[in-house]
This record gives sequence, C-alpha cells and structure tokens, in this order.
Amino acid sequence: MFDFRDLFQWDRFITPTIIKTFYWLVIALTVLFGISGVFSGLAAMAVSPFGGFILVLSSLATVLVGIVASRIVAEFVLIVFRINEHLGAIRDQQGFR
Repeated sequence: MFDFRDLFQWDRFITPTIIKTFYWLVIALTVLFGISGVFSGLAAMAVSPFGGFILVLSSLATVLVGIVASRIVAEFVLIVFRINEHLGAIRDQQGFR
C-alpha cells in the first residue's frame, strides 16, 4: 500500500497501487449500466418486442466489451509503470544517475 506522505513526494508512483481499485470501480459501473440497459430493454419490449430484445442483447454485449476493455486499459497502465521500473533498473545497473 502507499503512505499518505507518498502523495506529496515524487520518489514513488501511487498509480500501480490504486489501479485495482479503479478497475473494480469501472467494472461495477459497467455492470450497473448494463443492468439498467437490460431493464430498459425489457420495458421497451412492451412497445416493440424486437427492439426491446435487441436493446437487451446490446446491453449484455456492451457489459462484456466494457469489462474486457477496462481490463486491457488497466493492464496497459501497469505495463507502462513496469517498463519504467525495468528501465530504471537497467540505468542503475550501468552506473548512470
């Protein structure tokens, strides 16, 4: 975890430690919006059964795409920070500083 003093110092990045929290927040919001879309689709079935069915299917597909996309973005952010760590280790190994 990170210490409160890390917020005011630039020696250590805090993003890698809190990216999981943001990932789960995005997952929760994606699922909530998906559930909202499913209920909207079910309500729309009273007016247009085919249109409501399409809305339900597209809401479920959007939830799946949102979950996969949020995972990809979170992993990309972590990879960027890991690259930074590895480059720092290479720099320290060669004696630059």
